[in-house]
Amino acid sequence: MNPEELAQTELTEAAENLARVSEGLPGGVAASAGLIIESLRAGGKVILCGNGGSAADAQHIAAELVGRFETERRPLPALALSTNTSNLTAIGNDYGFEEVFARQVRALGDSGDVLIAISTSGNSPNVLRAVEAARELKIKVVAFAGRDGGKLAPMADVALVIPALRTCRIQEGHITCGHVICRLVDESFKNIG
Repeated sequence: MNPEELAQTELTEAAENLARVSEGLPGGVAASAGLIIESLRAGGKVILCGNGGSAADAQHIAAELVGRFETERRPLPALALSTNTSNLTAIGNDYGFEEVFARQVRALGDSGDVLIAISTSGNSPNVLRAVEAARELKIKVVAFAGRDGGKLAPMADVALVIPALRTCRIQEGHITCGHVICRLVDESFKNIG
């Protein structure tokens, strides 16, 4: 297959994946945004975690909330737990990699916050432990997963499971859902000081 044919194949597959997302997930995306809006209006915050590309998505979504997505509005409290390398390495060294997010959730989370837990497989041990910690603190959980949702999806208040097998397609679905959530949040806060 020549490069142009391969590019066409990949782009077509990506478009078909997003078409499935648009058919199956609008209700879940709206429900996720609703949990986040309710939390932010009550003085809560959004905490996000994930590994690798999912860590990048967590940082991306947090930046859209703290800065802005498209609409001028007040900054909204959000933090990605993958950004403090001192925390990650100290917790990983002292407690194990499975605890790097859970320990931060316990330190930084409050009842009424929302945790966005991102795992393409739905089975990342450190993300699952973060959800367990969130549950202990009565923090709502929005799961971003793929494939069959893994162990993560049933642990969440709302699960956005991308119906794909390839990690790249799952991540494309995740960031699309994240952008739509940010758009809904923007709409909710655009006229509030």
